[in-house]
Amino acid sequence: MQNEAFATKIVVLSIYVAILFLIGIVASRRIKGMSDFYLGGKNMGFWAVAFSARATGESGWLLIGLTGMGAIAGYSGYWVVAGELLGVFVSWQFMAKRFKRRSDKYNAITIPDYLQAHFKTKSNTLRVIAASVLVIFVVIYVASQMDVTGIAFESMLNIPYKVGALIGFFIVLAYIFVGGFVAAVWSDMFQGILMFFGLVLLPVVVWFSMDHGTGVTEGLNAIDPTLTQVMGRSDDGWMNLFTILGFSMIGLGFLGSPQVYVRFMSIKSDREIDKGKWVAMIFTLLTDAAAVTIGILARIYFTKEGQDPEAILGNDGENVLSMISETFLPTILVAIFIAIVLSAIMSTIDSLLILASSAITRDFYQKIFRPDLKDRDLTKFSRIATITMAIAALIIAIILYNLYPDRQVFWIMIFGWSGIAATFCPVIILSLFWKGYSERGAIASMISGFISIIIFKFVITTLPEIGPYVKELDVLAPSFVVAMIFGIIVSKIYPPRKEAINHIEAIDNGTDDGTLYPDEKIGPTNDKILDSET
Repeated sequence: MQNEAFATKIVVLSIYVAILFLIGIVASRRIKGMSDFYLGGKNMGFWAVAFSARATGESGWLLIGLTGMGAIAGYSGYWVVAGELLGVFVSWQFMAKRFKRRSDKYNAITIPDYLQAHFKTKSNTLRVIAASVLVIFVVIYVASQMDVTGIAFESMLNIPYKVGALIGFFIVLAYIFVGGFVAAVWSDMFQGILMFFGLVLLPVVVWFSMDHGTGVTEGLNAIDPTLTQVMGRSDDGWMNLFTILGFSMIGLGFLGSPQVYVRFMSIKSDREIDKGKWVAMIFTLLTDAAAVTIGILARIYFTKEGQDPEAILGNDGENVLSMISETFLPTILVAIFIAIVLSAIMSTIDSLLILASSAITRDFYQKIFRPDLKDRDLTKFSRIATITMAIAALIIAIILYNLYPDRQVFWIMIFGWSGIAATFCPVIILSLFWKGYSERGAIASMISGFISIIIFKFVITTLPEIGPYVKELDVLAPSFVVAMIFGIIVSKIYPPRKEAINHIEAIDNGTDDGTLYPDEKIGPTNDKILDSET
């Protein structure tokens, strides 16, 4: 019987992998240049972009981390849903169109491209800093996703961790190696649909399968009354406040994170953004709420009063999804859920690898060292860069597994996510809404955000008085604030160049004549260089 169940799971996963490879092959036919490989030719539809942005933004954290958080935190875990929903709304409603218009005017195909052109900078300092931070934190974040891949294979298929991590590594690398950004977005849409229906339907199935002698609130109260306290589980009011802020401020990461905002670069038009906003909002509300609910139902079903939930459900409840799917679903649906977990992980890994590859290929190699190279040469180099980043992330994941067997997956993911967000979100926000923001201010924001993440994570949280509170708040919110403050102060001291302000105003007012910095070789993409040569 066990052999039959294992065989069923393998067949379903094989079909899933085959679909991903097919997507990669079809997508490869659209790859004719760097803009196609990294942005899909800026011609993506709202369904694909919305599902891709959300699948990329959520990652394996949604299925492994947030379900576990629901089990450990109880009702207060819903603050994550509120924070993410607000972050997604603000991003799509107030930032996406403005960012799309400006990045189109700048002919930008990477975030460092956008920043370089926006500030009309004549040096490569801003580009180098932005690309360097991207590569560092992207590799950390991808490593955490590969770590979750190994955990998923181990807990759901009894396949050794290292073998599972390697399988996931080769799957995602194969289809993005062939199809680039288009393959990533299309596969994200396919995977996002799986995630959506799997998460939304699972708590319904579990609820109707459970014994309803008591309700959810009564069930949680019987285990631990603090689980039903929406405003936090501690007797310390300040601790509860910092916990709620820490949960809800996770949504700050949607206000400019490069892996999400390159999708706004890729979308066809403003009208597609208006449509995509509602898809993204509905996806976020239903999937996040479902994930927390799954964790809560698992806590009621699998634990009793006085039991340590982590001893039963794993570190931070990381085994919740595998336990609840195995208990309540038939084998064929368990196999599909394994594919859904992998979908969440793969959808983030592919996007991040392409993001890191673009930073190395375009922002370092082409723009700084070899601006003479044509598209066909850069496309080949970009694939090499993608493989290199993937291998580095895999090595880090295996090192973490060997050195820290009791590591908390949820917070490793959040650290990588927070590092990217704290470095780039304040810069994107200020560049979009404040004309007085300067290149030096942007550099100050990135450096201070980057350093703050490390200081808050490894220094401030260890302090006896304030450390426990900051640990609950986590590192993103305070690092975000520090980056904003430094950016504003330095921009006041070193204001932007007048011509940069005039050009931003012309773009926002619709009076720009379409001429991008004729005296500075910042704007044109390599596609245009190739067209002019041929």
